[in-house]
Amino acid sequence: MSKFLTELNTKLKDDDSVWVLFSPLIYESNLLGKIEVPAGFETDFASVPRVPFIFELFGDRAHREAVLHDYLYRIDSVPQATYSQANEVFYEAMELRGKGWIVRHCMWLGVVLGGWTAYHKKKVGDQL
Repeated sequence: MSKFLTELNTKLKDDDSVWVLFSPLIYESNLLGKIEVPAGFETDFASVPRVPFIFELFGDRAHREAVLHDYLYRIDSVPQATYSQANEVFYEAMELRGKGWIVRHCMWLGVVLGGWTAYHKKKVGDQL
């Protein structure tokens, strides 16, 4: 059964949009097994457009899930995930955390349609 084994522990970096993991985020996925996002990993959480209506509905809704997704999009994540697998883990984690059907599907659709611009463009240790 999928579950988060640790809590999300982040601190804001100097520029107000990048967050740094203070301790590892560990997730057990039905799809990929154990995923450990290391301390020091940088994320911007979910990149929801800042259009007021869209951000109001979907912004700040899935931080833990977005960190997993950002990590799995990196070239050297462990385990390595295909584009589809990373998106499915994002969906799986949102469902686990009780995100509503509309939120899950719209956020998943957003990464399916727009995520290709970020997939395998950075390494785990790269700064944002």
